[in-house]
Amino acid sequence: MTTFDYDLFVIGGGSGGVRAARVAAGEAGAKVALAEEDRYGGTCVIRGCVPKKLMVFASEYAGMPDEAQAYGWGIQKGSFDWSSFKTKLNAELDRLEKVYRNLLAGSGVETFDARARVSGPHEVTLSTGETKSAKHILVATGGRPVRPDLPNAHLGIVSDDIFHLDALPKSILIVGGGYIACEFAGILNGLGVQVTQYYRGAQILRGFDDEARGLVAEQMRERGVDLKVGTNILEMAPATEHDPEAETGAMGGTAQERVELTRMHQNTTAQRGPIWVKSTSGSEGVFDMVLFATGRDPNTADMGLEDLGVGIGRRGEIEVDDFSQTKVPSIYAIGDVTNRVNLTPVAIREGMAFVETVFKGNPTAVDHDLIPSAIFTQPEMGTVGLSEEAARDQEPVEVYCTSFRPMQTAFAGKADRVLMKLIVSKATRKVLGCHIVAPNAGEMIQLAGVAVKMGATKEDFDRTVAVHPTMSEEIVTMRSPMRTA
Repeated sequence: MTTFDYDLFVIGGGSGGVRAARVAAGEAGAKVALAEEDRYGGTCVIRGCVPKKLMVFASEYAGMPDEAQAYGWGIQKGSFDWSSFKTKLNAELDRLEKVYRNLLAGSGVETFDARARVSGPHEVTLSTGETKSAKHILVATGGRPVRPDLPNAHLGIVSDDIFHLDALPKSILIVGGGYIACEFAGILNGLGVQVTQYYRGAQILRGFDDEARGLVAEQMRERGVDLKVGTNILEMAPATEHDPEAETGAMGGTAQERVELTRMHQNTTAQRGPIWVKSTSGSEGVFDMVLFATGRDPNTADMGLEDLGVGIGRRGEIEVDDFSQTKVPSIYAIGDVTNRVNLTPVAIREGMAFVETVFKGNPTAVDHDLIPSAIFTQPEMGTVGLSEEAARDQEPVEVYCTSFRPMQTAFAGKADRVLMKLIVSKATRKVLGCHIVAPNAGEMIQLAGVAVKMGATKEDFDRTVAVHPTMSEEIVTMRSPMRTA
């Protein structure tokens, strides 16, 4: 009988990996180890959901003095102190990381602050030189932001860098149209940065309901974001070196030589600015900073997985079955590294299902259907189920929708609008999708998600008495479809 150092070795100290490790150790009695090369808590806690949401909160105070004045309060506008906020933010992240470490220690998980590489079906090699064996290996290394394949792209920053800025720029170009790009556009705009956003597609937030994302785009522009769709970066260079009239510039040499010299300083140029940019529309501009939010790839580089026969997809994702098992039976993977549904609560669910399957003898597949989610744009968007476009491709539907000015901001004379939308199957009357664009849409969609997941019909919504006066009451008071599709 083969003896292993551990029953389970987890690679990655993010939300999914930590949950799997501590439940396997604490509830299933397994001998567990976990390795993390960076900070415990992973993307969500350290460089994603948590610090981003705190920045959202900070940015939303910008409009409150005007609104308060409309309600009779003698509140005056102040200035935002990035240094003060960042100090408190870092203290909170330190606290949360300590919580994660304590949870692992309290469950009896042995931890290694090192990079781990899978060196065999039951073997992990650490960057410290140690080799450990385990009956099961769980890869939960998450994902990373990527830069586009563009000369001088290193001059820009990515989302991970935002939280480490010494000071906020006066102007920024955000490249991308996904939720990360749009969230940071709202955040930085609210914090007083002049924000321009390029997105190469026809509309931001591709894959979400067209009507909902259209309203988000409209409101982003209303609030001051210079959003340009159908636009991408064509060229970029340090503004101090760009001379459109000559082949040489401040650094001397040819344009190509200047590019190579700039690459040598890539570790120090990201925050130097200013940066000259030429867009695909032909326009040129100079920005203090450029943020690339053009996608994320799974963290599988140099993990040794392909050498062992683990399937790796086109974007580097680990291929797994419904039970998170790879082609190598002893190796499993959960979370963003599998590129299934890249959300923190999903990674946690996958980690729990893994423990149920492997250590509790209860094969459990994660249900990836009808997962509610929120995009913390300004205004927020909450969504669960099918978009109108996806639903009508599937079957005949009725669309119930209303858009209006909410009471709180309308009283203050603001042009803010919200949207409530239900997509209903004509055949079964089930609500196939619910989409909300409004302040605190994330809070609302969590509760709507329960109803949609349970298979509630439009008539179930109709039978529910409205809570008045609220924005969300419109979800249960829409009686006639706006259109059929």
